[in-house]
Amino acid sequence: QVQLVESGGGLVQPGESLTLSCTASRRFADRTAMGWYRQTPGNRREYLAMISSGGTTYYPDSRRGRFTISMGNAPNTVTLHMSDLKPEDTAVYLCAFQENYMTTSERFHWGQGTQVTVST
Repeated sequence: QVQLVESGGGLVQPGESLTLSCTASRRFADRTAMGWYRQTPGNRREYLAMISSGGTTYYPDSRRGRFTISMGNAPNTVTLHMSDLKPEDTAVYLCAFQENYMTTSERFHWGQGTQVTVST
């Protein structure tokens, strides 16, 4: 089992930026990726961004521009920088560790999530 610790959530005003961080208990190595998702009550988990251990980034077309995933400075850490935040970005943001990503044996491990609230 992989343990994931997310941090950086909080209350921000519309238009502000926020950077989330996620650290995994397992080495971020070959055939692994880490990603960010978000979820609001009653809705499906929404994919935001993913980065492979080699540094390749992936985004759904709807998220290009305002959300940027990067390797963190600490080992086994990734960050999600979010800019120009809007009230509709309010959600629990979850980090995922993906073993054997993009294969038929892909397996996800999830963090507990960090709350982001965008409000005046």
